[in-house]
Amino acid sequence: MSTQQKDLSYFTLRLQELLNISFPEKADDQKFIEQRSKWAANAYEGAFRSGNPIEECDQIADNILFEGLYYSKFDTVFQVVCSEFNSIMLDEELRPFALKMLPICEPVFAKYVLTDDFAYTTDHDLLYTEITGTIAIHIEDYGI
Repeated sequence: MSTQQKDLSYFTLRLQELLNISFPEKADDQKFIEQRSKWAANAYEGAFRSGNPIEECDQIADNILFEGLYYSKFDTVFQVVCSEFNSIMLDEELRPFALKMLPICEPVFAKYVLTDDFAYTTDHDLLYTEITGTIAIHIEDYGI
């Protein structure tokens, strides 16, 4: 196995793990995963061949691998479900319910500009409140 292949699988596994946990809506997008992983592996190799320290090579590759994947809509919905609705569901129901709520909450997310550092803004508090209300109304209308 060449270094390139090993690097590619390393980046593919790291990206797949993040998508499985925080971006389940992208977890099955093999074209996206393959493309991002190749770009990251190539960037790493190029940075390494240019004589950059390993830490800098890692940072360059990570910037490409995880671009646009620092703020997760799913993580936000899951956080709301776990914090606000955990008393009405079993622990094992929380993640599946959050997955079900993600598309229902999409119109709320559409009102905001979701940058990588959005979670640290005051608008995030407003979004959290709106997501909580959207989920509460859905539960009231349709149950869990």
